[in-house]
Amino acid sequence: MSLPPLSPEQLVKPSHFELRMSLIFATLFVSLGTHLPYFPLWLQAKGFHAGQIAVILAAPMFLRVVTTPMLTALADRANDRATVYIALVAASMIISAGYFLPATYAVVLAVSLLLTIVWTPHSPMADSLALSGVRRFGSNYTAMRKWGSISYLCANVAGGFILAATGPQAVPVIIFLALGAALVAALAAPRMGRPRKASPLSATEIHHKAPSLFNAYFLYFTLGVGIITASHAFLYGFVSIYWKSIGIGDSIVGLLWAWGVVCEVCMFLFFNRIFASISVVQVMVIAGIGSIVRWIAFPLVWPLGLGVAGFFVVQSLHSVSVAMVLIGLQKMIGETISEERTGAAQGIAYFFNGFFMAAVTLASGPLYDRFGVDGFWAMIPIAIIGMVLIGLASRSAPQHPVGG
Repeated sequence: MSLPPLSPEQLVKPSHFELRMSLIFATLFVSLGTHLPYFPLWLQAKGFHAGQIAVILAAPMFLRVVTTPMLTALADRANDRATVYIALVAASMIISAGYFLPATYAVVLAVSLLLTIVWTPHSPMADSLALSGVRRFGSNYTAMRKWGSISYLCANVAGGFILAATGPQAVPVIIFLALGAALVAALAAPRMGRPRKASPLSATEIHHKAPSLFNAYFLYFTLGVGIITASHAFLYGFVSIYWKSIGIGDSIVGLLWAWGVVCEVCMFLFFNRIFASISVVQVMVIAGIGSIVRWIAFPLVWPLGLGVAGFFVVQSLHSVSVAMVLIGLQKMIGETISEERTGAAQGIAYFFNGFFMAAVTLASGPLYDRFGVDGFWAMIPIAIIGMVLIGLASRSAPQHPVGG
């Protein structure tokens, strides 16, 4: 299917396009880099037990699986996606102020649910704007997107030092201010008009293209990816709380999170040099093994006296258990899915990742309440199930692009 022609206005490159998009990515990821490692610490400081923390973290994940594709589809139909992006960032900043209200369970849960509706679409919409520049003007996506990774790392590290000085009560303040900075950058978002092709999470794209993707290989593979990814839910939800419980300071917690991201980025940089010759199934098997080793090792580090250095070593496996999963999924889609169906493929993978991550996050609260750090061992069979599904996928791999 041919793409619609560009209008004369769309052929004109906005001034300083790359700089403006770099600022959007940089400000976008500060709030995300604060929320993932430190929001659970704030919840614990407010007196919520592990089960309640799990619900507050998981319920938005279930909701955003439905709402994010709807909002990205809305943005694709708007006269300009930048307008929708600005509105969503502004709404996110306003709703995040709800965390300054008395922190009852009902209030925090309600704020988290409302916030995820308007917050989660930021990243795919920023990607959509940036990729329009890549297609129309030959802009370099990685040169723009790298500032998001840099700011995420900085938020991990700086957040730890800030919390060491102020305590967890600073978390909502940092998120609010970071969203304020994102709003300032959003006001300078380049006007790109409608996309020539629906964004990867567009509900319309999924509706029209998904039926042809419901084959054994694609379903087994994306289910396997989603389940291996979901085995990280216990880590994301409770590892900061665990580290604090054994006396590790906030600044070191921030460095541990940042080190995992550094290792992830290194895998992205060197993957082709090391693993270019192996199949996508082998990539996923390595990722699954890395996950299993990680969940075996985590509960043993402190009892064996390996200290903080041991956690840094285990966090290095982020390069395998996370980065290789992401690479493997995109490699599979690129090798087997025809171009006009890649949007739907991405959307279905997003759904599986989000749904299973939410389900395991919900279960992680009771696990941590009862078993503490030993709850990591419950993630081992989850990763194994993901690997079994990848194995089933390999038995039905297509010889040609699906629908191609």
